[in-house]
Amino acid sequence: MELNEIIKLRIEKLKSFKEAGIDPYGRKFDKTCSIKELKSSFEDGKKVVLAGRLMAKRKHGKVCFADLRDQEARLQLYMRKDDPLDEKQFELFNSFDIGDIVGIEGETFKTHTGEPTLKVLNFTLLSKSLRPLPEKWHGLKDIQIRYRQRYVDLISNPEVKEIFALRSKLVSLVRDFLNKRGFLEVETPMMHIIPGGAAGRPFKTHHNEYDMDLYLRIAPELHLKRLIVGGFEKIYEINRSFRNEGVSTRHNPEFTMLELYAAYCDYEDMMKMTEDIFVAVAQGLFGKLKFEYQGKEIDFTPPWPRRSFAQAVKERFGIDPSDETSVMVAKLKEKGRPVEDRLTRSQIVKMAEEILTEDAPTQPVFFTEYFSILCPLAKNKKENPLISDRFELYVAGMEVANAYSELNDPIEQKARLEEELKEEAGGLRCIDEDFVEALEYGMPPTGGLGIGIDRMCMIFLNQPSIRDVVLFPLLRPETPEEPK
Repeated sequence: MELNEIIKLRIEKLKSFKEAGIDPYGRKFDKTCSIKELKSSFEDGKKVVLAGRLMAKRKHGKVCFADLRDQEARLQLYMRKDDPLDEKQFELFNSFDIGDIVGIEGETFKTHTGEPTLKVLNFTLLSKSLRPLPEKWHGLKDIQIRYRQRYVDLISNPEVKEIFALRSKLVSLVRDFLNKRGFLEVETPMMHIIPGGAAGRPFKTHHNEYDMDLYLRIAPELHLKRLIVGGFEKIYEINRSFRNEGVSTRHNPEFTMLELYAAYCDYEDMMKMTEDIFVAVAQGLFGKLKFEYQGKEIDFTPPWPRRSFAQAVKERFGIDPSDETSVMVAKLKEKGRPVEDRLTRSQIVKMAEEILTEDAPTQPVFFTEYFSILCPLAKNKKENPLISDRFELYVAGMEVANAYSELNDPIEQKARLEEELKEEAGGLRCIDEDFVEALEYGMPPTGGLGIGIDRMCMIFLNQPSIRDVVLFPLLRPETPEEPK
């Protein structure tokens, strides 16, 4: 039967319910427990009130079996005509469709096969489903429909719901870890007058009342550092950030980050903090430190190895941080890399970084000793100002975390931002003078850390795409050729 015909029949059924005085969209319904709670301490002869979605029905003469599912579990329902339901009630229940949401009053028992079951004593229609669920309830498979209609995906695929329940638990574990260590959770603006705090192209919007352009934040870093200036010593934000850039299995334009800052610390402390956070999450989620990700085992047992970015660039391309642009270009060309002569030094080093990290190992590894030209907000090493106090964490070949010993010298900070403004033509609109002014009041030595929550979820939940751990990923509008 065609979809439109099914919907038409269900609408006709809806009208018949209304004509019979049955409200097809009920109101508040008081449950006595959930299905999971009931099954965890199941005993015969217990009277309970449940609610959920009908997932299957099997009628055998005067007997009907059905499956009821709520948020976490499924339970078999049983009813017999005239025991205690009369013929009218029995036929009414059998007229319900798969997907309808019902409230059930019943009494527990186990079948001769030991199946926990609820004998239906009474029922209430709470929401009439007008669209059929996926064919034969084998689960929704079309990946585009799954992303576009996540609500159907969640109904159709219980394992998807479990992924997002675990994501919620993961975020709670991160919060618990930081709260227990004296960190304060804060909120900073999502609309910025000046985009900053990270490299990235911002989304632009406009505020009518003030008649001013604003930008969705690409990172909360500069506002969080203002709070360190203001006297908070340990703060964090689990934030939504936005970058108007490419979309891939690892990138969504809207994403979730953890950023934390701790006064009187440095990037070495942040390295230990990163290990501790991942260990706490791993133990809290699954009670172990070894996981499979896309067919490969990952071991989160600390300490994790370190790899010098500067040394890797030297070995691979012969490039030193002191090289001029023309020298870097020549060395890349010698290695067979097509590059343009007009690229800046930072663009060249960024390109080298992308090449190097393409073959990052599956196991967690800290890349350290980044060129200072890539890190305008980080302190430089005292013994070598061309190298910064920074690391990036890679797991399963993905960048998952980034950390600095934060630059707190306002004069040097302004000079670096001015230099970046010269190099990034069409990038930064202007320097955030208020941030520089904040540093002039004095910011203590500080360690800062950012962790990509979405990618962290990908790894722990063994998902190949960021879209599989984001409830509503951004997609192109549907075309007429795509299924509705």
